[in-house]
Amino acid sequence: MSLLGSIVSKILNPFGSSEAKAAPADKPASTEAQPSSGGDAPASTATSSGTSGGPVDVEAVLNDMATKNGQKLNWRTSIVDLMKLLDLDSSLHARQQLADELHYSGDKNDSASMNVWLHKQVIKKLEENGGKVPADLKD
Repeated sequence: MSLLGSIVSKILNPFGSSEAKAAPADKPASTEAQPSSGGDAPASTATSSGTSGGPVDVEAVLNDMATKNGQKLNWRTSIVDLMKLLDLDSSLHARQQLADELHYSGDKNDSASMNVWLHKQVIKKLEENGGKVPADLKD
């Protein structure tokens, strides 16, 4: 699975469901509603969408993960901290790989600029894939 796919899956499907998959970076996500499987969905918590096929509250999921994590991570502005929170490799090489997946055209050796761009793109992809993203995290 791609790094972007891992990020999207861990946030939009925090309980291991394989329903959501990251839309390819070069194509916009589909806006079609997912058909509901009926009333037999598992009980939801504040960190899930609450209704089958509804948007997942990205902020609630990540805040919940952050409270359970022993480290103080600033996932709201740092791609490194976001990746650490998701228990993903946050090394420069991994971030450069994510930049390749998302078609970053800047200098990948300028990690500060690349990191800011990556964070914005990941938040954008989460929203494109059905996540409810708070306004302060959008461009």
